[in-house]
Amino acid sequence: MKKIESVLRIRCLVGTVLTMAMLAPLSSTAATSPVLTDQGKKWTASTREKFYTQDQGSRIMPLKWINALKQANGAPFMADSLGRYGYLPNPKSPEPGLPVGFIAAKENGDKFIGMTCSACHTRQIDVSGISYRLDGGPAITDMQGFMGDLDKAVNTVLTDPAAFTEFARAVLGPFSKKQDEERLRADVATWFIPYDTIVKGSLPTESPWGPSRLDAVSMIFNRVSGLDIGPAPSYMIPENIKRADAPARYPFVWNASIQDITQWPGFAPNGNRILGLSRNIGEVFGVFAVLHPKKDDSRLLKINYVENNSANFHGLNKLESLIKKIGPPKWPWKLDKALAAEGEKVFYKKDPAENNESCADCHGIKKGKMRSFTHETWATPILDVGTDSREVNLLGSQVKTGVLEGAVIFPEKPPLKAVDSAFSVLGTVVGGSIIQHYLPVELSRKDQKLLSKIDRLKSAFKTEIDKLEDMDDLSSLDDLKETFPLQKPATPSFPYESRVLQGIWAAAPYLHNGSVQSLAELLTPSEKRLAEFKVGPAYDPDKVGLAVEQTKFNFTLKTTDCSDRNSGNSRCGHDYGTGFTDIEKKALLEYLKSL
Repeated sequence: MKKIESVLRIRCLVGTVLTMAMLAPLSSTAATSPVLTDQGKKWTASTREKFYTQDQGSRIMPLKWINALKQANGAPFMADSLGRYGYLPNPKSPEPGLPVGFIAAKENGDKFIGMTCSACHTRQIDVSGISYRLDGGPAITDMQGFMGDLDKAVNTVLTDPAAFTEFARAVLGPFSKKQDEERLRADVATWFIPYDTIVKGSLPTESPWGPSRLDAVSMIFNRVSGLDIGPAPSYMIPENIKRADAPARYPFVWNASIQDITQWPGFAPNGNRILGLSRNIGEVFGVFAVLHPKKDDSRLLKINYVENNSANFHGLNKLESLIKKIGPPKWPWKLDKALAAEGEKVFYKKDPAENNESCADCHGIKKGKMRSFTHETWATPILDVGTDSREVNLLGSQVKTGVLEGAVIFPEKPPLKAVDSAFSVLGTVVGGSIIQHYLPVELSRKDQKLLSKIDRLKSAFKTEIDKLEDMDDLSSLDDLKETFPLQKPATPSFPYESRVLQGIWAAAPYLHNGSVQSLAELLTPSEKRLAEFKVGPAYDPDKVGLAVEQTKFNFTLKTTDCSDRNSGNSRCGHDYGTGFTDIEKKALLEYLKSL
């Protein structure tokens, strides 16, 4: 029972694709087996299969439970491998019926369904009835729909006696004892309370995320501060949960490991093993990981971050190694090389209307900060180009720190106050988890009084830390001091990362919040861009983005203009290139297809 309770107190987050029959009508009808695009020699069938199924520590619920749940129409919840939400079938899944990015992890003899990063970073797009797979691309999935429907399905089991009877028989068998059924009901109710709390408190109703978007930062903040760091036995601080209404498009990950900065608002230094691990630990806490830190004077840092923590460090390191092998997908259709050559000139052309800068000044490949001895990073400028401001604004969120009050990772950093920034809480949990996982040291009472021992212990164990599975990377715990700054500096601007554009043709919709339908539309002045458009996998190779007609989802994204920049859905900003001639724009689009 204790094992079940510790594992079942899990929450959800939070926190994906192209040949071209140019003249044929566009369609979202997918072929059974997608065409696999060329993503480099390192990206093989074997690496793809591992990427789809590598456990990272996510634990949604017992596998038996989700297999026993029903949709509102009576069909199994797991019917069509969750394809109704845009998740992709995985015929080679070790657990039959699970889609790409979903795994069945064993813990003490039981199986738990969880997610891995490929669920949100595998894209499939459709042209003329043919589907194209782009691994590492931004998923076109409806996470909000999945989370909301799962909440309704479990609520039905708890409130409808007939539904519970059917559920219990599926989980326990037809001859289960009454006490076993009562225990099952109690376990489901225990699971449901935090899950329902975060769903009700987080998911926006007036303007849902829709397919291809997710407010991952808010969901991670909400899960860690709202469900993980309160007092036992609930661990909850419900008042910390805020509406997750700053949605962002899933990023592509095929160059994630070599950006020197990552995350849309550019708050995460990146480029080596430790920095990558800290980025990924935060992500898995957002997508259903178990985490309940508690005060413990016998532990280094005086907080126990690892006793009740399901994050799979080894699995996360494996995933990062796999991601390094994903190359940007090559344009799978005919390319006008002469026109693309002209477009390259436009890419480097200075625009007098935009401070005499070129596309390449912000998005070209340039040497970044030194983070590793084995590879160079790519510089990732963090710039305010007038786009939606809501995600940057949420980074100043303040929360109650619960059991973490007074916690400190590095002596030179101030301890957490009773109310502190959500950023500080996340950084403390991530840093503390990593340090204690690799330095499982318990201190005597005498040692507890010597805070300077933290630095000495780190130095003594540095040799062992550097023996992490990927020894080709610079990996020092000192790098953790760079991650998740304790306080985001106040600034009147709203900057976001300007990434290198390799593979950009496969990442529609555009801008960080997915408010622009295509690259052609992005080259249109803000005030003339589409106010609304349908979202789905049907792809338009001419406009390099989403097709006008979509049949996969019944969802239309409604955006706001520059008068409402803080809506979370503003299509404002990034007017660079909108003054180019039509000929220049056509050439530039052809060049961007070639990247």
